Amino acid sequence: MKDVTLVLQDGTTFQGKSFGYDKPVAGEVVFNTAMMGYPESLTDPSYAGQMMVLTYPLVGNYGVPPFSMEENGLATFMESDRIYATALIVSDYSEQYSHWNAVESLSDWLKREQVPGVTGIDTRALTKVLREHGVMMGRLEFEGVSSVAMPQQQKELDYGAINWVERVSCKDIIRYNEGAGRKVVLVDCGVKQNIIRCLVRRGVEVIRVPWNYDYTDMQFDGLFLANGPGDPDRCVAAVDILKKQMTMSRKPICGICMGNQLLGKAAGATIYKLKYGHRSHNQPVREVGTNRCYVTSQNHGYAVDASTMGSDWRELFVNMNDGSNEGIRHQTNPWFSSQFHPEACSGPVDTEFMFDRFIEAL
Repeated sequence: MKDVTLVLQDGTTFQGKSFGYDKPVAGEVVFNTAMMGYPESLTDPSYAGQMMVLTYPLVGNYGVPPFSMEENGLATFMESDRIYATALIVSDYSEQYSHWNAVESLSDWLKREQVPGVTGIDTRALTKVLREHGVMMGRLEFEGVSSVAMPQQQKELDYGAINWVERVSCKDIIRYNEGAGRKVVLVDCGVKQNIIRCLVRRGVEVIRVPWNYDYTDMQFDGLFLANGPGDPDRCVAAVDILKKQMTMSRKPICGICMGNQLLGKAAGATIYKLKYGHRSHNQPVREVGTNRCYVTSQNHGYAVDASTMGSDWRELFVNMNDGSNEGIRHQTNPWFSSQFHPEACSGPVDTEFMFDRFIEAL
């Protein structure tokens, strides 16, 4: 196991050992406090361009499930077609794994997909640095591995300057559950496959379109705005098309994560970057106007400034930890969204009713 140095943007360094692919990389360093779910998180396109730090100390003990595909074209156990995170950083990697559904180790999977993995780093100390300073860029340097490739990585050092949605979105229209009664256009900003699974299970045809595709002339019953990575302010084309749709029709609209931010921008709101984001399975949110609270799975670094929305819009959910926005709704039209992930995967499924609300509105 080669020695690895994590160098943060402020000059702070952490020493560890490589258990993945030995490749110098750079990316935004973020932390996730979930206790499990690394196969789902690593394959979540929302982690594109980011080095994922897991605060839970023991990682890898249940291995990796098979990368099998269903007849409907969706992965059985993963959230996309590959690993999207730039690197994985853990405290203690378990070389031995045991699980009825595991077919390979986390180390073998990372090496096969050429993704660096680092163990032996005090990830809780690293998290304290990120909590005090805020998320920052970082790079991995490997003992005995040439860093010639690093200058090429320098252009990746400004995470917010890149349109990550454009990089991870599909390039062509893809249909799921074709021939079902009602049709839902899904704007792919980096969609997790469990969002598609949740829609298909509810008996609708899903028409997955690229993030900047003009769907306004298509025949459909509802519009769904998916999750995705990066800064929503980079997605001007998606917001312009959404505004056009909202002026043409009252058809139901639902958004998740990035979808909440795009709907917020279409509602006139501004977006700001959270100091260190929400990435966990235990974020408490309250439904506005009620005493109902839910434990939610989240993965985002930006938020909607609800105070800047148009007069026809209201907050739907708020975060109980920091008061940030967790969802919005229109007062008269069936347009609503959540900043958290009601489909979870991994995480609690307490809020999957959001899909039912959308289907009922069609």
